[in-house]
Amino acid sequence: MKSFITKKTFLGLASVVTMLLIWEVLALYFNSDFILPTPVKTLTTVLRLFTDPGFISIAGTTIARGIIGFIISFIAGLLFGVLAGTSRNFNIFFRPFLVTIRSVPVIAVTLLALIWFNPGSVPVFIAILTMFPFICTNVTDGIRSVDPDLIAMASFYKVSRRRLLTEVYLPAIVPFIISGASSAMGIGWRAIIIGEVLSQPRYGIGTIMQAEQTFLNIDAVIAWTIIAVLISYAFEKLIRWYEHRIVIWRDRNDSENQ
Repeated sequence: MKSFITKKTFLGLASVVTMLLIWEVLALYFNSDFILPTPVKTLTTVLRLFTDPGFISIAGTTIARGIIGFIISFIAGLLFGVLAGTSRNFNIFFRPFLVTIRSVPVIAVTLLALIWFNPGSVPVFIAILTMFPFICTNVTDGIRSVDPDLIAMASFYKVSRRRLLTEVYLPAIVPFIISGASSAMGIGWRAIIIGEVLSQPRYGIGTIMQAEQTFLNIDAVIAWTIIAVLISYAFEKLIRWYEHRIVIWRDRNDSENQ
């Protein structure tokens, strides 16, 4: 009889159980909800938050900021990544800008953004600056990974631009785009919540976390952290699902062209 629990699933569950056990031991050691509440109490708070009337407004606003920041970062990263990947001179010119954006501390940018923008726009601005370098760099690397001889051969045989894009460039850069998007999403949520904690817009996970921390509701702070992790995980899964769909589309095209 085939087992329904694979080794990968078992190891994943074992990792989660181990983390919960460590958490429980530490909570018992400190023996104070003002330092570290137990997993049971925290998970109860998570369930309570899901039924809170203001949950949709708080979590939904943070998600909206993340999506807006990601879309802007993706479009800009794709545009500049293509330019840098296809033009050596532009790549040399643009590289210092990219390194600067990637190297500036998030807290420094946040403090400046608090002066430049309204509280609701600060997290989006921080997210864009955080996610853009990942996507741009990966797109550039993807284009530069294409075999130059293959491009020269396509040009010699006068292959149409559409076929060159869909059958040469796109299959080469899609894995890089997916990897960049996944990394950008992972780091982007943290930047958004940091921006919300500091800018304090009316709605946002970071805003409510700061308020709960002020009143020493540590279980609520951890509960919102868990919710933020779940949101990040859900979007990463969505990106991976899309990657799977792209692979199926690419394999289907390959079989049709044979």
